Amino acid sequence: MNSPRLQPFGDSALLVTFGTTMEVALNAQVHALAAALRDQGGQEPGWAVPVPGYNSLLVPYDPEQLTYPQVLDLVETTLAEMADAKTAEGAATNDLTLRSAHLTPEGNAESPLEIPVRYGGAGGPDLADVAERAGLTEAAVVALHSGTLYLVFMLGFAPGFAYLGPLPAPLMLPRRATPRPRVPAGSVAIAGGQTGIYPLATPGGWHLIGHTDAPLWEVGRDPPALLRPGAWVRFVPV
Repeated sequence: MNSPRLQPFGDSALLVTFGTTMEVALNAQVHALAAALRDQGGQEPGWAVPVPGYNSLLVPYDPEQLTYPQVLDLVETTLAEMADAKTAEGAATNDLTLRSAHLTPEGNAESPLEIPVRYGGAGGPDLADVAERAGLTEAAVVALHSGTLYLVFMLGFAPGFAYLGPLPAPLMLPRRATPRPRVPAGSVAIAGGQTGIYPLATPGGWHLIGHTDAPLWEVGRDPPALLRPGAWVRFVPV
């Protein structure tokens, strides 16, 4: 695994940075460390739930119960234990990379979550524009988008909003020049190398190519977010 950079993040968190790019291999290391720290910290007083990013992990803690050196020591110890198993970790990382590029989730502990999507129409007003800019037919855009298995890199922006990727190269477009003041909940969108689903009605600048009725965020559900970091997602045209 890469040698990560560890540094204080304010007075109540430590930031572990594995790299600077959006890659499945880096993100796999992020989630592996998050899982290991959840096991190590467990129910110990002062520990909070680690927060995964694309290539970094935020490790929050209560400074009234733990010191930064204590947190640093646990993180360094955990990383050392993970490094001792680098051969196994490398095999798992290669498998993750392979499964992100092809629809072959064999060996995954869980099957990909399938999200039904109605592409185009009123729910996907940007599909035609995306197809034109990509030099593809609308059907080809749908086939590319739905024919890829996506990793949930992280959650952010709004409750339950999952950043999924990597997006197929032909569909990588910059954000819209003018964001919409309101994007309907359930909108399936793309921007840059990512795709995602708006769980709530919010402003947004991504290209809307479809819509789903899947409940992305329900306060009474445990956990409230349908998609969790580290999970796999496949879009199914309906």
